[in-house]
Amino acid sequence: MIAKQLIVNDNYEYWIKRAKGYSEVNQEELAGIQRTTWKDLLDREIMEHFKLSPADRANIRILDIGAGPGFLSIILAELGYSVTAADFAETMLAEAHKNAGDLAEKIVFRKENAMDLKFEDEAFDVIINRNLTWNLPDPEKAYEGWLRVLKKGGLLFIFDACWYGYLRDEVKRKEYLKDREMVKEKGFEDYDIGENFDKMEAIADTLPLTGILRPDWDRDVFMRKGVQAVECVENIGEKVYSEKEKVNYASTPMFMIKVVK
Repeated sequence: MIAKQLIVNDNYEYWIKRAKGYSEVNQEELAGIQRTTWKDLLDREIMEHFKLSPADRANIRILDIGAGPGFLSIILAELGYSVTAADFAETMLAEAHKNAGDLAEKIVFRKENAMDLKFEDEAFDVIINRNLTWNLPDPEKAYEGWLRVLKKGGLLFIFDACWYGYLRDEVKRKEYLKDREMVKEKGFEDYDIGENFDKMEAIADTLPLTGILRPDWDRDVFMRKGVQAVECVENIGEKVYSEKEKVNYASTPMFMIKVVK
């Protein structure tokens, strides 16, 4: 218990300080093709599942867990959905509010722990998160809580990757280092080089999902929880990433998990 709390504390301190730099990445996404690619993907998935007309979007309550500086919350609010942006870092929520601009008044901002949500049961039609689960000290507990606040028949989207797998696997390390070379060769910014990056590696080295085969692990957990369906899409980044992201993350492809409760 003490060890897990130390991980939580270290995570909090890290992300509190990362807000400004991470916000700059979100701003770049909002100004790039990602604003359209992510919007098209999410809107299509949600509209088809609930068989909505455009006028129905406002009736769909979406929870963005680990919202960070707000990218997903902003594009979903822009589409007309009812969005709640939740994060455990006050600095991230402040950046999200700033990045949202005029859309901020249409988004509910909440400080929340992803592993201990305070929302009522079945409060949301859709739950979404990106690059969050890998960073959780107790991901299965988090999944239980997310399912609790999701309505029956609702959608849960998890976008993630096997981040820091190179800490456990020498082949992955070689692939990761090759990514760094390709980024430099093409003249792109390297997203994996920055302030306190070594600290994040140290934290990742203590996390339970580092080195775990995913999304197989996630699928097994959700099936044990008795959900209606789990669909996993490998390398969803090919559909939503910019060219810079594709080069940066070539050896760590992002997957999508879609769960129907």
